[in-house]
Formats: sequence, structure tokens, C-alpha cells
Amino acid sequence: MAFRPLSAVAPAALLRQAKPLKSLFYQAERLEHLQRLVDAQLQPAAREHCKVAAWRDGYLLLIITDGHWATRLRYQQRRLLRQLQQASELASLQRILFKVRPNNMTPRAQGPKRELSNVAAESLLATAEGISNPALRAALERLASRANRKP
Repeated sequence: MAFRPLSAVAPAALLRQAKPLKSLFYQAERLEHLQRLVDAQLQPAAREHCKVAAWRDGYLLLIITDGHWATRLRYQQRRLLRQLQQASELASLQRILFKVRPNNMTPRAQGPKRELSNVAAESLLATAEGISNPALRAALERLASRANRKP
């Protein structure tokens, strides 16, 4: 019995034919269209911080990457609501919801590595000797062991 591979299907055709993928593709296109409508009403600087997440039952959910921009957009909420309601797709818009979700893709700046001096380590060990709680004593000893032992 020979294996016959399935004929290749173009990705765009696959997205439009398979039922689960078809609905996902339709939702993605709809959100992209709503994003363009929202972007047309936002200041150019705010566009990169605001993404359309959902549109359901007259509510538009916008994800904002920064609390600062969320505050600014909340001040402009009434104006934005009126302007978006003028579009036929958003005529039934009742409310705009803002959620702040920071972009975790940007790496945090690494500060200088903190080192524990020998004097500090000796002080921690001396303190640990006078502690009767075994968990606290072990924690202090572990912390003291992280010192860079230099002669």
C-alpha cells in the first residue's frame, strides 16, 4: 500500500474552506477592520498603544499597553464613542471598555548586579548564630553563603 500525500492547498484557500478556520479568519478580518476604524479616530501617537480586542453586544473592548495612554483615552471616551457610532459597523456601539495590558515583549533594563560583601556575610552569620528559629537561621545562612569570598 503506497502512501499518497494529500495535494497541497494554498493557505488562503484553506482558511476560507475549513469551517473552524473560516470563522477564525472572519473574526480576524472583522477585528482588523474595526482596528482601522478606531485608528482613524485616534491620535497618531496613541495608535501603537491601542488594539481592538473584542466587539460584542454593543461593547467595544480596547487593550491599552500603558496606563498613561488608558487615562488619556478615557478622557476622550465620549468623543471617541460619538465618532465611532457614525460608522455603520459600529452604529449600535453603546460603550467603550479599556483594559490595560502591558506589553511584555520589551525586556526590562538590567541594573547592576548586587554583590554581598564579606563583612555583610560575616554579620549575617553572626546574627544567624543568635537565632533560635531554625527556618530563619537557615535563610540567613543561605543568604550569607552568596557572598563573594575574596581573600
